[in-house]
Amino acid sequence: MIIKRLQAGVYAANCYLVIDENTKDTFIVDPGGDSDDILDIVKKEALNVKGILLTHGHGDHIGGVLEIKNSIDVPVYIHQQDEEMIKDAAINLSNAMPGNSIAFKADILLKSNDILTLGEQKIRVLHTPGHTRGGICLVMDGCVITGDTLFKGSIGRTDLYGGDYETIINSIVKKLMVLPDDYIVYSGHGLPSTIKDEKKRNPFIKDRF
Repeated sequence: MIIKRLQAGVYAANCYLVIDENTKDTFIVDPGGDSDDILDIVKKEALNVKGILLTHGHGDHIGGVLEIKNSIDVPVYIHQQDEEMIKDAAINLSNAMPGNSIAFKADILLKSNDILTLGEQKIRVLHTPGHTRGGICLVMDGCVITGDTLFKGSIGRTDLYGGDYETIINSIVKKLMVLPDDYIVYSGHGLPSTIKDEKKRNPFIKDRF
């Protein structure tokens, strides 16, 4: 599995290209903007894009979806509890961000423990509410993409629509921190970390380990 990280959009959200190195089958995760840059990589590397995966429905993670979908007609996936967010620019907050308001429909609704196939790889969907009601993390061999649930040394904010502090802490402790210590954490903003480092250093959860 190859994971390429790009900072996309005005809020520099992390967009990930998850690539099966043998088949070049690819998921685009959280294209928050800069769709031309993402599509350039797809073209130059002859990637076979199978879909757009959204870890949650906030505007800074969905800003490039429509442009990419219009260029390469692939399905958009989101958890069923965040479906309402991407349909409403006020709820996903894109109407308060620079650029156009964003609203669209998902093609495929996810639920916890769904298994997605990418070439020869398997990706497990974890429902990790707290930042939003339908926030998810994507577990692969040796790593997890955490969206805005967990950051290096921090957690996602919980004061927006669908957010709840105790819920996000519960999601992190019971669903993410049980992954192997050496798993790499690829978050929605900032640099990568590991499960082990977050157990030791993240001030929001370290007292629980």
